[in-house]
Amino acid sequence: MLDLGTSFIASVARDPDAIAIVDRDVRLTYRQWYMSVSALVAGFDVMGLKPGDHLATALQNNWQAATIHWACQFSGIIITPLNWRSTADDLDFCLDNADAKAIVYEEVSAAAVRASKEAQKRPRIAVGLAESVTFEALLNTATPGAEPRADADAWSVMLYTSGTTAWPKGVPRRQRAERAAALAHVAQNLYRNGERTLGVMPLYHTMGVRSLLAMSLIGGAFVCLPRFEVARALELIATERITNLYLVPTLYHDLVHHPRFRETDVSSVRKLGFAGAPMTDGLLKELQAAFKPDLFVNHYGSSEIYTFTIDQNAPEKPGSAGRAGINEMIRVVKLGAASPDDIAKPGEEGEIIAHLSSDEAFEGYWLRPDADAKALREGWYFTGDTGFVDQDGDLFVTGRVDDMIITGGENVSPVEIESCLSLHEAVSEVAVVGLPDERWGKVVTAFVKRRAAIQPDALDQFCRSSGLAAYKRPRRYVFVEAIPKSPVGKLLRRLLVAGEYEREGAATSRLSSSAKADDPVITGADRGPRN
Repeated sequence: MLDLGTSFIASVARDPDAIAIVDRDVRLTYRQWYMSVSALVAGFDVMGLKPGDHLATALQNNWQAATIHWACQFSGIIITPLNWRSTADDLDFCLDNADAKAIVYEEVSAAAVRASKEAQKRPRIAVGLAESVTFEALLNTATPGAEPRADADAWSVMLYTSGTTAWPKGVPRRQRAERAAALAHVAQNLYRNGERTLGVMPLYHTMGVRSLLAMSLIGGAFVCLPRFEVARALELIATERITNLYLVPTLYHDLVHHPRFRETDVSSVRKLGFAGAPMTDGLLKELQAAFKPDLFVNHYGSSEIYTFTIDQNAPEKPGSAGRAGINEMIRVVKLGAASPDDIAKPGEEGEIIAHLSSDEAFEGYWLRPDADAKALREGWYFTGDTGFVDQDGDLFVTGRVDDMIITGGENVSPVEIESCLSLHEAVSEVAVVGLPDERWGKVVTAFVKRRAAIQPDALDQFCRSSGLAAYKRPRRYVFVEAIPKSPVGKLLRRLLVAGEYEREGAATSRLSSSAKADDPVITGADRGPRN
C-alpha cells in the first residue's frame, strides 16, 4: 500500500488545480498546498525533528493544523493531536506519556500550554503568536517539493482515547491503517471526485482525521471550521456548496434547530454521515426530511479500529448500526466471555468484538500492556461496548461495559469528575453518569450526597476552579439521600441511569429520559455548550 506522503503527491498529480483546503481567506489548490506542506517538512528539519518523533498539537481545525498533519506524514513524524480544550494537567500527562519532542499551539490553547510544566521543557511552535519558533517562520523555509521519507509501515498518528481511568490511552496507528480507513470511508460513503466536506470534526478525533484524508483521495475540498458555530456552519454549507456532512448527532441537532436553517440553501448536501454517539429516532426523521439525502450513513467505529459496522440507510431502521464494514468482521460475545468463540445468541446483549486482522486496525496501546491484555485477545479487539445482533443480522449498540459517557461526540470519564467533586468539603459521596439527551446524546450528570448545604452553581464553580476541562463539567446535579451500591460496596451506576435512587427528602423517584432542567428531580440547570 502507498504511504500517505506518496498518496498525497498522487493526488496533486491527478488534481493539481482543484481546491484542496479552505479556511476563511485561505484557498489552496493541491499544487499550492503541496508547496506549503513541503516548506513545513523543511522547517521540521531545521528544528531537528526526526522520523519516529512525536509532535503534539493543541489546535482547532484550521489550515495550519491540517498542513502540519500532512507534513508529519511526509517526515515520518508521529503527529499527536490533543484536545485544544485540554487543561495543563492533561497536557502534562500526554506530553510526558508520548515523550513529545515539541508542541504546536495557538491562542485558544495558550493559557494551558503556558501553565503546563511539560510544555515548558520542550520547543513550542506558536501559530499566530509570538514565540521563539512560529508556524509562520517554519512555513517560510525555502525548499523544493518534499519527498516522502516514511513507508506504509511507519507510524502516522497517535490519538488519545479516554478509558475507565482518568488518564487517556494513546492509540498509535500506522500509515497503511490510516490510508485503508480513508479508502473505506470513501467507499462506504459513496464519495465521488470533487466532494466538499465541512471540516469541523476535530483533528484530534478519528472522525476529523478521516474526513481530511478521505478528501485527499478524491481531489476533494476540506472546508475548515475551527470550532462549531451553527450560523457559520450554515453559511459555509451554502457559500462553499458543501456536498457531504460527517458529524456527531449533537451538531446535526444544532444545525436543524437553528433559526437560520430554514432560510439556508442546503441543497448541495447529498450525503449525511454520523458517528461518535447514537442518534435519536426523532432526529433521524428531522434530518431525513430537512436534507432529503441520497445517502444517510450510521458509522460505528473507534480510534482503535476505524470501522466496525456501517448502515447506509440509517432512517430505515433507527438504532441499527448495520453490519461489518468492508475491512472488518465483528461478533457479539457473551458478557464476561473468556473466548471470542463464546458468541451471544441473536437478541442477547453482550460485548462487541472486532477482528484485529482488519486493514484499519491498530496493534496495541502506547505503553499500556495492561490495557492490551484487557482488550486484545486471540486476535480480537474487545471493544468494551455492549450490544446485540437482531434476527436480521444487524447490530444494535446499547452502551459501554465500562460506563464511559459520550456527550456531544466527546468521551468523558466519570472517574475524573467524581475525583474532582469528591474534594469539595460539602460533598459526602458522588457518582457521575450520562443521562439521555436528544441534543447531546448523553448529558454529564452528577448525583451528590451532601454533608453540608451546597448548590449546583457552587459545585460548577468548584469544578471550574479545579481545572476540570469545560466539556467534562456536569450539566446537571441531583442531590440524593444515598448513592446506590451492591452488598460489597460496588457503585451501581445503572440504577442512577434508570432513576432508581432516593433523592433528598423524598421517596424513591424515577427520572425519565425526557426530564427537563426545571424538573423537581433535577436541582441543577442544563447549561449551554462548554467552550
